[in-house]
Amino acid sequence: MRVSELFDLRGRTALVTGAGRGIGRHLALGLAEAGADLLLTGRRPAPLEETAEAIRALGREARVKPCDLLVDRQIEALADWALAEAPTLDVLVNNAGTIWGAPTLEFPITAWDKVFGVNVRGLFLLTQRIARHMVERRRGSIILVSSISGLRGAFEEEEPAVAYNASKGAVVTLTKDLAVKLAAHGVRVNGIAPGSFRTDMMRHLMEDPERLARYEAKIPMGRSGGEDDIKAVGVFLASEASRYVTGHTLVVDGGWLAL
Repeated sequence: MRVSELFDLRGRTALVTGAGRGIGRHLALGLAEAGADLLLTGRRPAPLEETAEAIRALGREARVKPCDLLVDRQIEALADWALAEAPTLDVLVNNAGTIWGAPTLEFPITAWDKVFGVNVRGLFLLTQRIARHMVERRRGSIILVSSISGLRGAFEEEEPAVAYNASKGAVVTLTKDLAVKLAAHGVRVNGIAPGSFRTDMMRHLMEDPERLARYEAKIPMGRSGGEDDIKAVGVFLASEASRYVTGHTLVVDGGWLAL
């Protein structure tokens, strides 16, 4: 196959969670630009519709169903809907996540449970359901979005978000384990570990230009990431271009972890 064919997603359908904004939106747009049709989910309908309109403007189909990954019955309903809309669902991008900031020694267990509920439990339940469909078809690509925060420690003053960091570490390990377990069934499982991207999760920094500048000065490339820095990564992992890649978490962080 030619390189252009390896990256071509025409005729494929992808389900992207957390697709209304930030990295989820970037990844969804990238898949659409490569030719895929999209099923979009997240908690808030309005941002999802905005993403869907942007995808339709590219000439691709986009359908929307809100879902809260903390609610099991909504996850089941989402999976039912997705498989009815796309009986040959090819790609799952499990990107939705949440964060909670609090001092580590006072971190509330209710917050811990919420963060793990979305970032690990909800992610696993949806992945499990879609993986059954892919195993039956003996093909599919699953992409789990973690974070470089799941691959390192952080000082309290920089990241008072112990549950988030631990949950993203769990996603990294889950990626490896699922990849091994599903490889014989023709299903690939890979991850993306973004570093600093100017999304809603960085709003507290973006509102303070001096603090943002200090934060980004720690990145070897000297800046946070944007849409063009992440969307082709999703296309690579979703497409035949990565047909011999599974169990890998691709770090996209401007060199931060290389320090």
